[in-house]
Amino acid sequence: MAKWRGNRHQGKRSSSVVLVLSMLLMLTIVLLMLLGLGILSLPIGSDEDYSPIASRIKLKRMRLDVKSEGEGLGKRGDQWTEILSWEPRAFLYHNFLSKEECEYMINLAKPHMTKSTVVDSKTGKSKDSRVRTSSGMFLRRGRDKVIRDIEKRIADFTFIPVEHGEGLQVLHYEVGQKYEPHFDYFLDEFNTRNGGQRVATVLMYLSDVEEGGETVFPAARGNYSSLPGWNERSECAKRGLSLKPKMGDALLFWSMHPDATLDPSSLHGSCPVIRGNKWSSTKWMHVGEYNV
Repeated sequence: MAKWRGNRHQGKRSSSVVLVLSMLLMLTIVLLMLLGLGILSLPIGSDEDYSPIASRIKLKRMRLDVKSEGEGLGKRGDQWTEILSWEPRAFLYHNFLSKEECEYMINLAKPHMTKSTVVDSKTGKSKDSRVRTSSGMFLRRGRDKVIRDIEKRIADFTFIPVEHGEGLQVLHYEVGQKYEPHFDYFLDEFNTRNGGQRVATVLMYLSDVEEGGETVFPAARGNYSSLPGWNERSECAKRGLSLKPKMGDALLFWSMHPDATLDPSSLHGSCPVIRGNKWSSTKWMHVGEYNV
């Protein structure tokens, strides 16, 4: 009987992996169709323009007026997607959230913020750690209509069902606070019992930051020092591919390769805030359905 149960669970995991890979194939097909129809455009330039960091696909710019009674709060402005890197696979969705949606999430979270913790790989429980000094809280999945609209938007962006996502985590970094480089995927069996492995992360910036607070990928591949504004970045951000927070933008990066193996180049961290405050919201998504 025990062996049969093990095979059954293994079959479920295999089915989940096949589902994710099928969605990635569908996304590739959709991108090719959009390219063929002229809705997407590729940059034209020298060979240097096609380095992992310089490569870009821009959606034709559209201004969407989102009504409070419809798909969210406020105007989201021009939306377009930028390819940041292929190792790791990282994409930036400009103006993913409206200013009103960002402020709404901050105001929901403020009264309930507590010191951020990390997950113990041995027990699966939360514990304090000096590598993470921010404060945070979780918004229950499907909490209200605004949150449901955002979660649906994330699902449309990633091609990962809403049911595969954890609740939104809202984070606040004050001056000097940081999160040392880490992986979002797990290296133990305990934390993958619910939903399987974390396959991707969407990090939404709820505020601008005057100085510091960049998201950095120290293991990313590419010549990032040639990017515009490199000298304006903090020393922490110069360790690799880095991104300065901008209110409303959403960063999608994958913790797993398309063949379902873990991607060590997805190592990432949050640089210390030097001036101002940083507010962000994280959505972790799993290979299978995540029970909340």
